[in-house]
Amino acid sequence: MGLLDAAVSRQNVLVTSVDSVLNWARLSSLWPMGFGLACCAIEMMATNASNYDLERFGIFPRSSPRQSDLMIVAGTVTMKMAERVVRLYEQMPEPRYVLSMGSCSNCGGPYWEHGYHVLKGVDRVIPVDVYVPGCPPRPEALIGGLMKIQELIRMEGLGVSRADALKKLAEAESDPQPLIEEARKQKTA
Repeated sequence: MGLLDAAVSRQNVLVTSVDSVLNWARLSSLWPMGFGLACCAIEMMATNASNYDLERFGIFPRSSPRQSDLMIVAGTVTMKMAERVVRLYEQMPEPRYVLSMGSCSNCGGPYWEHGYHVLKGVDRVIPVDVYVPGCPPRPEALIGGLMKIQELIRMEGLGVSRADALKKLAEAESDPQPLIEEARKQKTA
């Protein structure tokens, strides 16, 4: 240990940037508003249950858009429902994030070709940050998507736009599976 390390460790001083502290606080306290519309909502509810324990990641589900910073759109979005999705999105405070869960909310799912009433992806009415594929996606996939949202928040900053952070996230493309396995090991230990 050097002289600086010894001085810092004795006085409990932490050297970091304001960006890092703010981003850490934001990513450690995600409050998603679940917008469950179909089959994916069942998997979203299973993810919120005790078996997967989202609270260990600092994720606490909220029922009001005014208390949420993440909207999880899970399931088939119809043309009539699209107006409500937009209204709820606009009621959320900034910074706000959107996670599209399942094939139906990503691209219309199996209904896109013959369903005149189905929106061909929720990204046509609100901006989507992370897509979770599957029909319906497993809870592990949703946790992976939530971790991508947390990584996106970590990459954002005062001088970094969301578009730049999304580009960095796409380039990094980390695999959440080792983290999930590590969490399972800790849970069983």
